[in-house]
Amino acid sequence: MRETTLEIIAPVGIFILAAVLNDQVYLQSARTLEPSNILMIPAEKVRIAMETDQAFMRAIVMELAASYRRAIKDLKSQELRTGAERLANWLLRTQMDQARHGLVEIPVEKRVLASRLGMTPENLSCAFLTLRSYGVKAHGSRVEIAQLRALLDFAKPDPLVEDPENIVRFDLD
Repeated sequence: MRETTLEIIAPVGIFILAAVLNDQVYLQSARTLEPSNILMIPAEKVRIAMETDQAFMRAIVMELAASYRRAIKDLKSQELRTGAERLANWLLRTQMDQARHGLVEIPVEKRVLASRLGMTPENLSCAFLTLRSYGVKAHGSRVEIAQLRALLDFAKPDPLVEDPENIVRFDLD
């Protein structure tokens, strides 16, 4: 069976919540990318807490809503963008998340990033080559963005895909 990376969950994250709540078969599996502690709560306990604890229920509903929005945004990005555009937007978002102007440290293996962005490792390499003309230089897991405005113009971040507050936080001048 083939595999894909649907999400990279950072600490503290939730996994297979919909299957737990619906008492259905899990549609996903997971693999840790680094040493991790995982807390497994019995599904029945989660369902009981949903029925008896209003704050817990609200937190679960908010998590499901956020997860649904992420899935829709990912689907839109996959369907409406080229691989190079998906990579460009990922680099811009990750640069802001890491608060490193003009620099991105890829936190996973490139094959995992490729899968997460919906492409093969070969297509990821081609996307990096495409982005060279927009000031992107990859050196292993370290990526330099020398022409932020050019990359931003190429990526064309869309507030219906990216969260508006994450589009640009760095002074481009």
